[in-house]
Amino acid sequence: MTNTTHSQLVNVFYDTHPISESQVLDKLAQNGIDTSNLTVELLQQHDQDHFGGLTATDALAHHAHINESTHVLDLCCGLGGPARYLAYHYGCRVTGVDMNTDRLAGAVRLTEKTKLQDRVLFHHADALQTGLTDGAFDVIVSQEAFCHIPDKKTLITECARLLKTGGRIVYTDILARNPMTREIRSRLENEMTFSELSTLEEYCHLLEENGCQVIEVEDLSDDWAQILIDRLAMYRSLKEQTVSSFGLAHFQKWDRTYSFFVGLYRSGELGGGRFVAHKLESI
Repeated sequence: MTNTTHSQLVNVFYDTHPISESQVLDKLAQNGIDTSNLTVELLQQHDQDHFGGLTATDALAHHAHINESTHVLDLCCGLGGPARYLAYHYGCRVTGVDMNTDRLAGAVRLTEKTKLQDRVLFHHADALQTGLTDGAFDVIVSQEAFCHIPDKKTLITECARLLKTGGRIVYTDILARNPMTREIRSRLENEMTFSELSTLEEYCHLLEENGCQVIEVEDLSDDWAQILIDRLAMYRSLKEQTVSSFGLAHFQKWDRTYSFFVGLYRSGELGGGRFVAHKLESI
């Protein structure tokens, strides 16, 4: 599969994702909240589309040493929930990068509603070739997004290029643990748009190869297995909204796909990890 074809599949995947700008705003409206004038405190309970929610975003901020002077790149930022959360609670500047135009447009609108557009900006680009300036960022963060990107070698090279000397990269990702059959890998690529899943060891090697010293690696597989069971239940609770937006057949297809995905965590074939590294020198 070519990178262009894979990118198209990823766009389709997120265009029909259960968590979307409209779903977030509908939920807030159902709770009696005026969605024309939002705060981060109201929005942050609904726009964190990653495993572990706010606790996971705080963990990234802690490991990355984010503060008021930090310029953060949120790579594959989606709807921009973590970007807004970090800017609001830690006082940093954040640039979010994503290649999905619809989710990026939603990120801009939600950010404007929270009046954070002076500290949170968004840039449309492919993570493999962002077009941003060398050494522009103190910190790079990402959450469960690199699994969708082919060519991990180019991806980590691009991250190292964008990071200042001494800067930190902190990210979590979905990982391969045990050998998977060709059929399973094909389903993951076609249904979840996972591409070339990496391992803990492979990511560490790529970081070191690109002039970054790995400070800490944490295996999150067991924690994520339970989180994903709960997440599947949450997606199922959104059935009415998903059917209204995309039809019953789409909901049923998504339910089958996500059940398959969660099953791979139960069997130990998939896992997850958090990586903390800092750039030693310009490359």
